[in-house]
Amino acid sequence: MPTIKTKIKELRVAANMQQIELAEKVGVRRETIGNLKNGRYNPSLKLAMDIAKVFGKTVEEIFEFPDDDM
Repeated sequence: MPTIKTKIKELRVAANMQQIELAEKVGVRRETIGNLKNGRYNPSLKLAMDIAKVFGKTVEEIFEFPDDDM
C-alpha cells in the first residue's frame, strides 16, 4: 500500500500545537501522529476526517495521495 504525504507538521507548527496536543484532540497516541508525519502509517478515514476538523481543513488539503497510473 503506498503511503500518503501529509501537511500535518506544517499545520501543527502554524497552530503552535505539539504532536501530543493533536493526538489528544483526535484520540490517538502521540506516536501515531509521528508515524503519520513520517509516512509510516496511513490514517483511517475517520482519523483523517478528525484531523481535518481540528485544523478546519478538508482531508484533501491535509493528505496528498500519490498519483497512481491505473
